[in-house]
Amino acid sequence: MSARIYQPARSTTQSGTSKSNHWVLEHVNESGRDVDPLMGWTSSADTQAQVRIRFPTKEAALDYAQEHGIDAVVTDPHKRKPNIRPGGYGENFATNRRGAWTH
Repeated sequence: MSARIYQPARSTTQSGTSKSNHWVLEHVNESGRDVDPLMGWTSSADTQAQVRIRFPTKEAALDYAQEHGIDAVVTDPHKRKPNIRPGGYGENFATNRRGAWTH
């Protein structure tokens, strides 16, 4: 049984980092998926592929995998460099702007 441990990316529609500070252990689908001929639904006989377990730290996820004999592959996140301007958002409305104010 194998799994992957990763930290989920933040939501693309929001600028915040909510729900992205935890680590997830997700089982890899051992058997292939089949398409039901009648309904056209995709199904699998492996129910472990539906399991996602959340952990507060990467070490906690690795400890869980080691205790239960799960071969885990860790994928470290690619952190984005923060874009911090000296004046912040208020700089857009400053009275001492150098350029002309346009919309």
